[in-house]
Amino acid sequence: MPRTRAAHPRPAWTRLSDAQLLRMRFCDLEVSIGRSRLKGCLQRLYRELESRGIDFKPHAWLSEEWFSPDGVPGIAIPFYLAHPRLERLERRMMREVEGGNSRWLMRILRHEAGHAIDTAYRLRRRKCWREGFGHASIPYPDRYRARPGSRRYVQHLGGWYAQAHPAEDFAETFAVWLKPKSDWRRSYAEWPALHKLKLVESLVDTVRGVAPPVRGRARIEPIEENRRTLAEHYRRKLARYGRYRRGLADELLQKIFVSEPARAGSVRAVTLLRGFRERTVKLVARDLDLEEYTVRQILRLLIARSEALSLHVAGSRRAAVQRSRWMLAYLSQVYSQGETPQLSL
Repeated sequence: MPRTRAAHPRPAWTRLSDAQLLRMRFCDLEVSIGRSRLKGCLQRLYRELESRGIDFKPHAWLSEEWFSPDGVPGIAIPFYLAHPRLERLERRMMREVEGGNSRWLMRILRHEAGHAIDTAYRLRRRKCWREGFGHASIPYPDRYRARPGSRRYVQHLGGWYAQAHPAEDFAETFAVWLKPKSDWRRSYAEWPALHKLKLVESLVDTVRGVAPPVRGRARIEPIEENRRTLAEHYRRKLARYGRYRRGLADELLQKIFVSEPARAGSVRAVTLLRGFRERTVKLVARDLDLEEYTVRQILRLLIARSEALSLHVAGSRRAAVQRSRWMLAYLSQVYSQGETPQLSL
Protein backbone atom coordinates (compact mmCIF):
# COMPACT_ATOMS: atom_id res chain seq x y z
CA MET A 1 0.00 0.00 0.00
CA PRO A 2 1.48 3.42 -0.95
CA ARG A 3 2.40 5.72 1.92
CA THR A 4 -0.05 8.61 2.44
CA ARG A 5 1.61 12.00 2.17
CA ALA A 6 1.19 14.32 5.16
CA ALA A 7 -1.26 17.17 4.63
CA HIS A 8 1.39 19.69 5.70
CA PRO A 9 4.98 18.56 4.98
CA ARG A 10 7.50 19.19 7.73
CA PRO A 11 9.46 22.37 6.93
CA ALA A 12 13.12 21.77 6.20
CA TRP A 13 14.20 24.31 8.82
CA THR A 14 12.79 22.13 11.62
CA ARG A 15 15.88 19.92 11.22
CA LEU A 16 18.33 22.81 11.59
CA SER A 17 20.39 23.41 14.71
CA ASP A 18 19.56 26.45 16.83
CA ALA A 19 22.55 28.35 15.42
CA GLN A 20 21.42 27.60 11.85
CA LEU A 21 17.78 28.41 12.58
CA LEU A 22 18.75 31.80 13.99
CA ARG A 23 20.10 32.74 10.56
CA MET A 24 16.65 32.23 8.99
CA ARG A 25 14.55 35.25 8.04
CA PHE A 26 10.99 35.54 9.34
CA CYS A 27 9.60 35.78 5.81
CA ASP A 28 11.20 32.44 4.92
CA LEU A 29 9.60 30.44 7.74
CA GLU A 30 6.25 30.09 5.93
CA VAL A 31 4.29 29.29 9.09
CA SER A 32 0.64 30.18 9.55
CA ILE A 33 -2.09 30.25 12.16
CA GLY A 34 -4.26 27.94 10.08
CA ARG A 35 -1.68 25.12 10.21
CA SER A 36 -1.08 25.33 13.94
CA ARG A 37 -2.83 24.81 17.27
CA LEU A 38 -3.55 28.55 17.26
CA LYS A 39 -6.47 28.00 14.89
CA GLY A 40 -8.40 25.97 17.46
CA CYS A 41 -7.63 28.46 20.24
CA LEU A 42 -8.89 31.37 18.15
CA GLN A 43 -12.08 29.45 17.35
CA ARG A 44 -12.52 28.87 21.07
CA LEU A 45 -12.09 32.61 21.69
CA TYR A 46 -14.70 33.42 19.04
CA ARG A 47 -17.16 31.00 20.68
CA GLU A 48 -16.60 32.68 24.04
CA LEU A 49 -17.27 36.11 22.51
CA GLU A 50 -20.38 34.83 20.74
CA SER A 51 -21.70 33.29 23.97
CA ARG A 52 -21.49 36.77 25.52
CA GLY A 53 -23.44 38.29 22.66
CA ILE A 54 -20.44 39.84 20.89
CA ASP A 55 -20.69 39.20 17.14
CA PHE A 56 -17.37 40.84 16.29
CA LYS A 57 -14.40 38.48 15.79
CA PRO A 58 -10.96 40.12 15.98
CA HIS A 59 -8.70 39.01 13.15
CA ALA A 60 -5.28 37.62 14.03
CA TRP A 61 -1.89 37.31 12.36
CA LEU A 62 1.65 36.23 13.20
CA SER A 63 4.21 38.84 14.21
CA GLU A 64 7.27 39.08 16.46
CA GLU A 65 5.40 39.77 19.71
CA TRP A 66 1.96 39.88 21.32
CA PHE A 67 0.12 43.17 20.70
CA SER A 68 -3.11 44.77 19.53
CA PRO A 69 -2.29 47.92 17.53
CA ASP A 70 -3.90 51.29 18.16
CA GLY A 71 -6.70 51.78 15.65
CA VAL A 72 -6.67 48.15 14.45
CA PRO A 73 -9.20 45.77 16.08
CA GLY A 74 -7.04 42.68 15.74
CA ILE A 75 -4.47 40.55 17.54
CA ALA A 76 -0.82 39.99 16.65
CA ILE A 77 0.41 36.61 17.92
CA PRO A 78 4.11 35.78 18.33
CA PHE A 79 5.53 33.61 15.56
CA TYR A 80 6.98 30.96 17.86
CA LEU A 81 3.51 29.73 18.85
CA ALA A 82 2.91 28.58 15.26
CA HIS A 83 5.33 25.62 15.44
CA PRO A 84 6.81 23.41 18.21
CA ARG A 85 10.34 23.84 16.82
CA LEU A 86 10.07 27.63 17.15
CA GLU A 87 8.71 27.20 20.68
CA ARG A 88 11.82 25.20 21.58
CA LEU A 89 14.04 27.96 20.23
CA GLU A 90 12.10 30.61 22.17
CA ARG A 91 12.49 28.61 25.38
CA ARG A 92 16.21 28.21 24.77
CA MET A 93 16.68 31.91 24.13
CA MET A 94 14.29 33.44 26.69
CA ARG A 95 13.89 30.60 29.24
CA GLU A 96 10.10 30.61 28.81
CA VAL A 97 7.42 30.59 26.12
CA GLU A 98 4.76 33.23 26.74
CA GLY A 99 1.48 31.47 25.97
CA GLY A 100 3.23 28.12 25.73
CA ASN A 101 0.33 26.05 27.09
CA SER A 102 -3.37 26.19 26.22
CA ARG A 103 -4.47 27.77 29.50
CA TRP A 104 -1.86 30.54 29.34
CA LEU A 105 -2.55 31.08 25.63
CA MET A 106 -6.28 31.56 26.21
CA ARG A 107 -5.63 34.02 29.04
CA ILE A 108 -3.53 36.18 26.73
CA LEU A 109 -6.01 35.89 23.85
CA ARG A 110 -8.86 37.07 26.10
CA HIS A 111 -6.71 40.02 27.19
CA GLU A 112 -5.82 40.98 23.61
CA ALA A 113 -9.48 40.53 22.60
CA GLY A 114 -10.30 43.17 25.21
CA HIS A 115 -8.01 45.64 23.41
CA ALA A 116 -9.52 44.71 20.04
CA ILE A 117 -13.12 45.13 21.24
CA ASP A 118 -12.19 48.44 22.87
CA THR A 119 -10.81 49.63 19.52
CA ALA A 120 -13.61 48.20 17.38
CA TYR A 121 -16.37 49.96 19.33
CA ARG A 122 -14.32 53.00 20.43
CA LEU A 123 -15.25 52.29 24.02
CA ARG A 124 -12.44 54.37 25.49
CA ARG A 125 -14.07 57.51 24.14
CA ARG A 126 -17.04 57.07 26.45
CA LYS A 127 -17.27 59.07 29.63
CA CYS A 128 -18.07 56.02 31.78
CA TRP A 129 -14.94 54.23 30.43
CA ARG A 130 -12.75 57.18 31.42
CA GLU A 131 -14.41 57.43 34.83
CA GLY A 132 -13.90 53.72 35.48
CA PHE A 133 -10.43 53.14 34.05
CA GLY A 134 -8.83 56.54 33.46
CA HIS A 135 -7.65 58.26 30.30
CA ALA A 136 -6.28 55.90 27.66
CA SER A 137 -4.39 58.80 26.08
CA ILE A 138 -1.81 59.04 28.86
CA PRO A 139 1.63 57.77 27.75
CA TYR A 140 2.62 54.22 28.60
CA PRO A 141 5.29 54.20 31.30
CA ASP A 142 8.63 52.48 30.68
CA ARG A 143 8.04 50.75 33.99
CA TYR A 144 5.26 50.84 36.55
CA ARG A 145 5.21 50.52 40.31
CA ALA A 146 2.56 47.97 41.24
CA ARG A 147 0.64 47.84 44.51
CA PRO A 148 0.26 44.11 45.15
CA GLY A 149 -2.30 44.59 47.91
CA SER A 150 -4.65 46.80 45.88
CA ARG A 151 -8.14 45.44 45.28
CA ARG A 152 -9.01 48.12 42.77
CA TYR A 153 -7.68 45.96 39.95
CA VAL A 154 -8.44 42.43 38.78
CA GLN A 155 -5.69 39.82 38.70
CA HIS A 156 -5.38 37.98 35.44
CA LEU A 157 -2.05 37.79 33.58
CA GLY A 158 0.15 38.23 36.63
CA GLY A 159 2.58 40.97 37.56
CA TRP A 160 -0.41 43.13 38.53
CA TYR A 161 -0.51 44.10 34.86
CA ALA A 162 -3.86 45.88 35.17
CA GLN A 163 -2.02 48.61 37.08
CA ALA A 164 0.32 49.37 34.16
CA HIS A 165 -2.06 51.64 32.19
CA PRO A 166 -5.81 52.36 31.87
CA ALA A 167 -5.96 50.43 28.57
CA GLU A 168 -4.38 47.39 30.27
CA ASP A 169 -6.77 47.78 33.19
CA PHE A 170 -9.69 47.53 30.77
CA ALA A 171 -8.22 44.58 28.85
CA GLU A 172 -7.48 42.65 32.04
CA THR A 173 -10.97 43.36 33.41
CA PHE A 174 -12.54 42.32 30.10
CA ALA A 175 -10.56 39.06 30.14
CA VAL A 176 -11.78 38.18 33.65
CA TRP A 177 -15.35 39.03 32.64
CA LEU A 178 -15.12 36.96 29.41
CA LYS A 179 -13.65 33.77 30.88
CA PRO A 180 -16.31 31.03 31.01
CA LYS A 181 -17.42 30.06 34.49
CA SER A 182 -15.14 32.64 36.11
CA ASP A 183 -17.78 33.52 38.74
CA TRP A 184 -16.35 37.01 38.94
CA ARG A 185 -19.30 38.36 40.94
CA ARG A 186 -18.44 36.10 43.84
CA SER A 187 -14.63 36.17 43.42
CA TYR A 188 -14.52 39.98 43.45
CA ALA A 189 -17.54 40.58 45.67
CA GLU A 190 -15.58 42.52 48.31
CA TRP A 191 -13.26 44.28 45.85
CA PRO A 192 -13.66 47.80 44.41
CA ALA A 193 -12.64 46.12 41.10
CA LEU A 194 -16.17 44.65 41.01
CA HIS A 195 -17.41 48.05 39.80
CA LYS A 196 -15.12 47.80 36.76
CA LEU A 197 -16.35 44.29 35.95
CA LYS A 198 -19.93 45.52 36.05
CA LEU A 199 -18.90 48.45 33.87
CA VAL A 200 -17.49 46.05 31.26
CA GLU A 201 -20.75 44.13 31.27
CA SER A 202 -22.80 47.30 30.81
CA LEU A 203 -20.53 48.46 27.97
CA VAL A 204 -20.94 45.13 26.19
CA ASP A 205 -24.72 45.40 26.62
CA THR A 206 -24.64 48.58 24.51
CA VAL A 207 -22.83 46.96 21.57
CA ARG A 208 -24.66 43.65 21.31
CA GLY A 209 -26.00 43.26 17.79
CA VAL A 210 -24.30 46.49 16.72
CA ALA A 211 -21.77 46.58 13.87
CA PRO A 212 -18.50 48.08 15.13
CA PRO A 213 -17.53 51.45 13.64
CA VAL A 214 -13.90 50.31 13.30
CA ARG A 215 -13.62 47.18 11.17
CA GLY A 216 -10.21 47.47 9.54
CA ARG A 217 -8.37 44.23 8.78
CA ALA A 218 -4.86 45.64 8.57
CA ARG A 219 -2.02 43.44 9.80
CA ILE A 220 0.80 45.35 11.43
CA GLU A 221 4.32 43.93 11.08
CA PRO A 222 3.29 40.47 9.81
CA ILE A 223 6.17 37.99 9.66
CA GLU A 224 5.69 37.22 5.95
CA GLU A 225 6.83 40.81 5.25
CA ASN A 226 9.58 40.77 7.88
CA ARG A 227 13.08 40.38 6.41
CA ARG A 228 14.90 40.36 9.75
CA THR A 229 16.60 37.19 10.87
CA LEU A 230 15.64 35.41 14.06
CA ALA A 231 19.11 36.28 15.37
CA GLU A 232 18.40 40.00 14.91
CA HIS A 233 15.07 39.58 16.68
CA TYR A 234 16.58 37.84 19.71
CA ARG A 235 19.54 40.21 19.87
CA ARG A 236 17.13 43.13 20.28
CA LYS A 237 14.85 41.23 22.64
CA LEU A 238 17.68 40.15 24.92
CA ALA A 239 19.11 43.69 24.92
CA ARG A 240 15.69 45.00 25.99
CA TYR A 241 15.54 42.50 28.83
CA GLY A 242 19.10 43.39 29.79
CA ARG A 243 18.26 47.09 30.10
CA TYR A 244 15.29 46.18 32.27
CA ARG A 245 17.43 44.09 34.60
CA ARG A 246 20.16 46.75 34.92
CA GLY A 247 17.48 49.34 35.75
CA LEU A 248 16.02 46.96 38.32
CA ALA A 249 19.44 46.61 39.99
CA ASP A 250 19.72 50.41 40.40
CA GLU A 251 16.18 50.63 41.76
CA LEU A 252 16.77 47.93 44.39
CA LEU A 253 20.12 49.38 45.43
CA GLN A 254 18.54 52.78 45.98
CA LYS A 255 15.85 51.21 48.17
CA ILE A 256 18.41 49.58 50.45
CA PHE A 257 21.06 52.32 50.51
CA VAL A 258 21.07 56.13 50.45
CA SER A 259 22.96 58.58 48.28
CA GLU A 260 23.83 60.91 51.16
CA PRO A 261 25.63 59.49 54.22
CA ALA A 262 23.35 59.64 57.25
CA ARG A 263 26.25 60.50 59.51
CA ALA A 264 29.99 60.93 59.46
CA GLY A 265 31.74 57.63 58.98
CA SER A 266 28.76 55.89 57.35
CA VAL A 267 29.72 52.65 55.67
CA ARG A 268 29.80 52.81 51.89
CA ALA A 269 27.54 50.34 50.13
CA VAL A 270 30.41 49.17 47.95
CA THR A 271 32.41 48.29 51.08
CA LEU A 272 29.53 46.27 52.52
CA LEU A 273 28.98 44.36 49.28
CA ARG A 274 32.68 43.65 48.80
CA GLY A 275 32.62 42.11 52.25
CA PHE A 276 30.27 39.34 51.16
CA ARG A 277 32.02 36.03 51.67
CA GLU A 278 32.31 33.30 49.08
CA ARG A 279 29.99 31.25 51.30
CA THR A 280 27.16 33.71 50.56
CA VAL A 281 27.62 33.20 46.83
CA LYS A 282 27.63 29.42 47.28
CA LEU A 283 24.45 29.46 49.37
CA VAL A 284 22.55 31.64 46.89
CA ALA A 285 23.69 29.46 43.99
CA ARG A 286 22.66 26.31 45.83
CA ASP A 287 19.24 27.62 46.87
CA LEU A 288 18.41 28.78 43.34
CA ASP A 289 20.11 25.87 41.57
CA LEU A 290 22.35 28.27 39.64
CA GLU A 291 26.00 28.28 38.67
CA GLU A 292 28.17 30.10 41.22
CA TYR A 293 29.65 32.04 38.31
CA THR A 294 26.24 33.61 37.58
CA VAL A 295 25.72 34.75 41.18
CA ARG A 296 29.27 36.10 41.34
CA GLN A 297 28.68 38.19 38.22
CA ILE A 298 25.52 39.70 39.72
CA LEU A 299 27.43 40.60 42.87
CA ARG A 300 30.06 42.32 40.72
CA LEU A 301 27.32 44.29 38.97
CA LEU A 302 25.87 45.41 42.32
CA ILE A 303 29.30 46.47 43.52
CA ALA A 304 29.95 48.47 40.35
CA ARG A 305 26.55 50.17 40.39
CA SER A 306 26.67 51.00 44.12
CA GLU A 307 30.05 52.62 43.56
CA ALA A 308 28.83 54.56 40.52
CA LEU A 309 25.79 55.81 42.48
CA SER A 310 27.91 56.67 45.57
CA LEU A 311 25.55 54.84 47.93
CA HIS A 312 25.89 54.48 51.69
CA VAL A 313 24.38 52.30 54.42
CA ALA A 314 21.54 53.94 56.34
CA GLY A 315 20.59 52.52 59.72
CA SER A 316 21.61 49.09 60.91
CA ARG A 317 24.48 47.45 59.05
CA ARG A 318 23.08 44.04 59.96
CA ALA A 319 19.73 44.88 58.36
CA ALA A 320 21.51 46.21 55.27
CA VAL A 321 23.45 42.93 54.97
CA GLN A 322 20.24 40.87 55.18
CA ARG A 323 18.46 42.99 52.59
CA SER A 324 21.51 42.92 50.33
CA ARG A 325 21.59 39.13 50.44
CA TRP A 326 17.93 39.06 49.46
CA MET A 327 18.68 41.47 46.61
CA LEU A 328 21.54 39.30 45.38
CA ALA A 329 19.31 36.23 45.33
CA TYR A 330 16.41 38.05 43.66
CA LEU A 331 18.53 39.58 40.89
CA SER A 332 20.39 36.32 40.31
CA GLN A 333 17.06 34.64 39.66
CA VAL A 334 15.87 37.45 37.38
CA TYR A 335 19.10 37.47 35.36
CA SER A 336 19.21 33.69 35.05
CA GLN A 337 15.76 33.71 33.42
CA GLY A 338 17.01 35.93 30.63
CA GLU A 339 20.60 34.84 30.31
CA THR A 340 21.91 34.92 26.77
CA PRO A 341 22.62 31.39 25.52
CA GLN A 342 26.01 30.61 24.03
CA LEU A 343 24.82 30.84 20.45
CA SER A 344 26.02 32.81 17.45
CA LEU A 345 23.84 35.91 17.34
